[in-house]
Amino acid sequence: MRESGFKHVFHPSDFSEASEIAYDHALKIALAGELTLTTVHVNSTPVDRDSFPSARDKLMDWQVIPSNGSVPEEINSGLRVKKIQLTEPNPVHAIMQRLAEKPACLIVLANSRQDNRPRWMNKAVSEPIARDSRTKTLFLPHGTRGFVDHDTGAVTLRRVLIAVDRKPDPQHAIHTAVHLADLLGCHRGVIFTTVHVGTENGVPEALLPQDPRWSWMSSVRKGDVVTEILSVATNMLADLIVLTTQGHDGFLDALRGSTTERIVRAAHCPVLAVPA
Repeated sequence: MRESGFKHVFHPSDFSEASEIAYDHALKIALAGELTLTTVHVNSTPVDRDSFPSARDKLMDWQVIPSNGSVPEEINSGLRVKKIQLTEPNPVHAIMQRLAEKPACLIVLANSRQDNRPRWMNKAVSEPIARDSRTKTLFLPHGTRGFVDHDTGAVTLRRVLIAVDRKPDPQHAIHTAVHLADLLGCHRGVIFTTVHVGTENGVPEALLPQDPRWSWMSSVRKGDVVTEILSVATNMLADLIVLTTQGHDGFLDALRGSTTERIVRAAHCPVLAVPA
């Protein structure tokens, strides 16, 4: 197995369409890395376990396993799928308690808009989980289809934006982005673009992993951090935005938690938040 920095993928789900898209990404990453995938649903009353997404059905749809549902040895020996139901009225508390007991290396979740529908996986739930757990988190913002095709499981990860500044140190985020692309088999034509909002003097001296399969570009912009990052992401048709986050106590603007949350809410592609 390629070293990805991921061992256990954790996916909170409210069984909505948005969570289904997030599940596709969580399963694909777990499958590629032969990892454990835990899907957690929180409700004040128990639900039928058949309500949980089926990894077997999804893998048959993706033609990873035969239509008879038999699991090849190479998959059976690696991927582990768990389904956890927590009966509690407060999903944030329940999920945080579960993560404290069984830490994850990557959380994959939807970030739906707050509305009146009976769904709990909205920003009031997803953002506190990511912020307080201090765990790498892949957000699937409202309306995005992401880089994993729902029907085929094919990965389209060609343009990755990595926001950088001197503080917090972006090195871990850079390596995480590269590891994710490598893990998902994106071995050709991936363009990583580092974006710094500020002055040329503020660009960090980060180590950019060199590999003939990938290309590196850089951009320095002036203006509002959120506006500029989203603008670059839109112009380059980014498939993924990668941010370093350090909660709400960081320096003004450059990639603190509140900035990350604003980007997640407005982005049109998945956002990977990597704690400093």
